[in-house]
Amino acid sequence: MAAAAVHLTMHGLDLRRSPRRSPAIAARRLVVRAESKLEEDKRSEIVTKRKKGPLYALKSLILGFNGSKNVEYQGAYKRAVEKAEEIFFSVVTQMGRYIFTMMSTGVILSIGFQLSGGDPQMNTVIWYSWLGGIIIGTMIASNMVLEEHCKAGPRNVVITGSTRGLGKALAREFLLSGDHVVVASRSPESVQETIEELKENIKAGLLVTKGKDKARLSQAKVVGISCDVCKPDDVRKLSDFALEEFGSVDIWINNAGTNKGFRPLVQFTDEDINQIVSTNLVGSLLCTREAMRVMNDKGGHVFNMDGAGSGGSSTPLTAVYGSTKCGLRQLQTSLQTESKRSKVGIHTASPGMVLTDLLLSGSSLRNKQMFNLICELPETVARTLVPRMRVVKGSGKAINYLTPPRILLALVTAWLRRGRWFDEEGKALYAAEADRIRNWAENRARFSFTDAMEMYTENTWVSVFSLSVVCAFIILSSSSGT
Repeated sequence: MAAAAVHLTMHGLDLRRSPRRSPAIAARRLVVRAESKLEEDKRSEIVTKRKKGPLYALKSLILGFNGSKNVEYQGAYKRAVEKAEEIFFSVVTQMGRYIFTMMSTGVILSIGFQLSGGDPQMNTVIWYSWLGGIIIGTMIASNMVLEEHCKAGPRNVVITGSTRGLGKALAREFLLSGDHVVVASRSPESVQETIEELKENIKAGLLVTKGKDKARLSQAKVVGISCDVCKPDDVRKLSDFALEEFGSVDIWINNAGTNKGFRPLVQFTDEDINQIVSTNLVGSLLCTREAMRVMNDKGGHVFNMDGAGSGGSSTPLTAVYGSTKCGLRQLQTSLQTESKRSKVGIHTASPGMVLTDLLLSGSSLRNKQMFNLICELPETVARTLVPRMRVVKGSGKAINYLTPPRILLALVTAWLRRGRWFDEEGKALYAAEADRIRNWAENRARFSFTDAMEMYTENTWVSVFSLSVVCAFIILSSSSGT
């Protein structure tokens, strides 16, 4: 006990100054203060490590040359100065890269003028090509810097229905980005099993990742609570639990849903209809309302999951499920008008067809043959959705897995996809989840063809259009006719 008191006194925690109180309360408060002190020490160590960059070395060199000493500030003022230095050096680094690039393009431009032999028409073409490249390059580079800034720092994420299927895959993908995740499901046992599994995934990932990826993954944290989204009290407990654990909620994903199989409406029981509507529609309404309440001050983003019937199309054999998804689309439209001035963004996420229990329940052999062409594994879909969810801005965005390039690829390669997930008898050919996620962090770090397609974002398409206009202008300028 004496040794422990000495240790805590060294960390600024003096036992002798504690007023009279019960031993349990005193011990608890002492532990909390010790943990806070240790966290502050860790933050200081991280800041110290950051100071080993070239710009910090240049700063020390200049101070040493002038005979000045590096002033050491204390407390909150010290952290503010360090943060200001970090932002300033980051801006200087980006500006330096931009100036270097401009100088490089200037050299290329001068070489082009020399090779043109003084031809005015050719010089005009070279000049406009250079100008168009600078404009488009600046647009793309600015977007990359902005997205990199948006990706920095852990997000606090709540995901309902996240103990299996797509929900669990989304939770795992957020953790890989270093985020803090709350998993939720009706079953307390399933929640606890999922937490333990995801913690093991994090430990395995730390063994194979390096550098920035490892530092980011080390920030990941997963907790969970049982929650029936159909019950308002449970939803409130979920939000209170998230606030207690992480202090705020940045992203809330309403993933909980059920289908009850493929069959005509007359074959659905009262209990089936009540459970589908309660989980898919009422649950999403309750969770969206609660998320907007807890995000009201700091802001955040709420995602409702699209599904078959969202656009108002017919959904034979899944009429109940389709009607709930159509209702969610109406909710999205209404909330966009209601919350124009709100800091909370309301969005939809469309995963397409995912090989989960929800999709496979009651599916026929014919359904499974179709799944070979257009379905994907939960991990594949989550890998695409999560990075875009993390950097979403504004409100009313639709995060879709089936983007136009992906749909085109599926159509072109349809003949290769036969027997991809199921054989001719409908038996599953894909690996179990435990086998798929083995070395998940290592596999996730690899760059794939589908990732290359995702680089074509809205801003890139705008850049391509701008380049087309510049090229057309150059051609028209250099032609002799009108």
